[in-house]
Amino acid sequence: MNHNMKLNPDPFTAIETGKKNIELRLNDEKRQQIKVGDTITFSNTANSEQKLFAKVTALHHAPSFAELFTTIPLSVCGFDEALSPEEAANAMRQYYSEEAEMKYGALGIELKLIDQPEE
Repeated sequence: MNHNMKLNPDPFTAIETGKKNIELRLNDEKRQQIKVGDTITFSNTANSEQKLFAKVTALHHAPSFAELFTTIPLSVCGFDEALSPEEAANAMRQYYSEEAEMKYGALGIELKLIDQPEE
């Protein structure tokens, strides 16, 4: 199955250049549909013509982003390793409210770039 997601320019570039291979999202109803082996088409929010294609190689679940960051390296999520898990979790507040995080939990989607999703 292929999923479509939007990415802001900085995370888009980080995935494109290989600096980031885990995309972070809430584990909401939409993300609960993602399975290992699925593909994701990422569109750059600054230019919807720019797309990346990735295969889901692993899924990392946790009740919160802070807890997720204790199990996976911050660098593969696009964060500076000098940050604490709590500081990185606070940075995620620009995207998700604490209330939504507590409701759904956190999801790390481990990715491998591919040429195109399979039909």
